Amino acid sequence: MRLFLSLAALGLAVAAGSAQSAQAQHKGVNWASHITQTPAGAYVIGNPAARVKLVEYVSYTCPHCAVFTTESAPVLKGQMVRSGSTSIEIRHFIRDRLDLAAALIARCGGAGKFAGLSDTIFAQQRDWLKRGMEFDQANGQRIAAYPAAAQMRAEADGSGLTAIGKSAGLSDAQITACLSDRAATDRIVAMTTAAPDSIEGTPGFFINGKQAMGVFTWDKLLPLLRAGGAR
Repeated sequence: MRLFLSLAALGLAVAAGSAQSAQAQHKGVNWASHITQTPAGAYVIGNPAARVKLVEYVSYTCPHCAVFTTESAPVLKGQMVRSGSTSIEIRHFIRDRLDLAAALIARCGGAGKFAGLSDTIFAQQRDWLKRGMEFDQANGQRIAAYPAAAQMRAEADGSGLTAIGKSAGLSDAQITACLSDRAATDRIVAMTTAAPDSIEGTPGFFINGKQAMGVFTWDKLLPLLRAGGAR
């Protein structure tokens, strides 16, 4: 659920063309592998001209987000996004330093690796989050004295997030660069500060611009997506 914190304490296009999209859809395009980036830096998975546009605010340290990602995948991504009827825009909602490190790793390979890395981070959340929390308890005071980039690298190494990135094909140099990228960090944090105050927790959802109030689970979201024309 939503965890309030001082972001300062962290120290730290969509291509459209509805006619073209419709034509590609008829040819059996797997839209789940089509990923674009918004000007604000969010990743959109699926058909840019989808009739149902789902915006999801996520936190990688939120257990509810991990459960939703696992439970929704077969239908949401496997059917609705794949068919082209639905797109998912992933916006980060940063809760803590570990969450930020996870977001930087998820985005490190660009659009081509984002969906796979994001899903893997959620799938392995129980393991790396436990390790990360234990690492913070033992080393938090020492790490707080590090420069921001070194803090992120320590968090990623200590939690096992670095290993997840490498298992997806990221090099050590890539990971170092991503965790040191202040512009990328600022962009991720900006998504959190720009989130509407009405968001009660994560995951938080908007469907075609309208907030799904009080909805945090797949069983509650599914009827709303189908009512909007997702299939």
